[in-house]
Amino acid sequence: MTAGSVDLDYLHGFGNEHHSEAIEGALPWGQNSPQRAPYGLYAEQHSATAFTEPRGINRRTWTYRIMPSAAHPAFRRIDDGNWASAPLTGGLVTPNRLRWDPQPVPTAGRDFVDGVTTYAVNGDVLSRTGIAVHLYAITESMTDRYFVNADGEMLFVPQDGELLLCTEFGRLAVAPGEIAVVGRAVRFRVELLDAAATGYVCENYGAAFELPELGPIGANGLAHARDFLYPTAWYEDRVGTFELVQKFGGHLWATELGHSPLDVVAWHGTHGAYKYDISRFNVMTTGGWDHPDPSIFTVLTSATPIPGQANVDFAVFPERWVVGEHTFRPPHFHRNVMTEFMGLVRGRHDSKAEGFVPGGASLHNQWGAHGPDLETFELASAAELAPVKLENTMSFMFETRLPLAVTDTALAAAHRQPDYDSSWSGLARRFAPPSP
Repeated sequence: MTAGSVDLDYLHGFGNEHHSEAIEGALPWGQNSPQRAPYGLYAEQHSATAFTEPRGINRRTWTYRIMPSAAHPAFRRIDDGNWASAPLTGGLVTPNRLRWDPQPVPTAGRDFVDGVTTYAVNGDVLSRTGIAVHLYAITESMTDRYFVNADGEMLFVPQDGELLLCTEFGRLAVAPGEIAVVGRAVRFRVELLDAAATGYVCENYGAAFELPELGPIGANGLAHARDFLYPTAWYEDRVGTFELVQKFGGHLWATELGHSPLDVVAWHGTHGAYKYDISRFNVMTTGGWDHPDPSIFTVLTSATPIPGQANVDFAVFPERWVVGEHTFRPPHFHRNVMTEFMGLVRGRHDSKAEGFVPGGASLHNQWGAHGPDLETFELASAAELAPVKLENTMSFMFETRLPLAVTDTALAAAHRQPDYDSSWSGLARRFAPPSP
């Protein structure tokens, strides 16, 4: 599989116990393993869940690396830039509907760490509940700089420009129309495969993403486990001076290393990084009436102890057939207990005629009334109810059970639309009761 000029191999299957080695014989096996790891490597385990959690959700990976992760001096606090975490200092939890245009063209010299801006957060990063929603705009690859997020796993949704995520477990090339997840506390570097890149990140403080249960849908709907791709082992044997930036406790810290942290020669386990091509999503829709709830578009979910109330659901709305009869086709007017943060990768969303454009974003906090704008309502109300293929469209949603607090940076952004409420200002009274 080729991404840009980089040839990559992948392992298949979501949540599987995978294993990979960049050098034959680097991965020990069973009781025949020597007392010391092969080739002078260090054995190191990454435990992403408590040791005694049930087998089905237990996540850990054994790595065999050139230098142990412990080989570093003390971390020091550095400036947080435009990163923010929950709970916010400042910011606003607002019932108002918000929408942003695409980010401005990024200035030169911004790598991933410098190019992230937090828009909204909820929960508590120290209690491992909630999420943060970030947008990134980057113009420079990370070379001698690496990043690790101890606060949560990171779900990347590229909008423009292809990324190469170089992680401890291998490399993932991720283009618009694909997503990638880098597990909690996995060290990585972001390289550009294009001149610049923009997109979205969901930082999940809570339970790790998993495939949703299918219930009455049966065995074959939504995302299939086999379509998720994990990287094969790949390593850097570099010495020199490198910076490792760590997000921990809601803040950024940094230390210096004398070696690249991406020095894992072999690994086996269930914790790491993976990618998914959204075009492989098996859309389920209706052939009857009413608009299906967005839960039918869920790719990944982060569960909470309350059944049905996700810490966050990641839902996608790709190209699909719309064939319902005797119904209003676009998403209807609605108010939800769940909070919705939406982004658009390409094309147009079926409930918005204008204003919501690729690279933009919108927030409808819980119970915020929303739905089609006036133009969409007028067109959909008069449309012939024949099968329609929605093409050239790719929107997504981070749906979360808690209200999102919006950062001061996002509230004050010049590209925030001040008149988003005008989308519904033209709706008129249509009530015409029968004469007595």
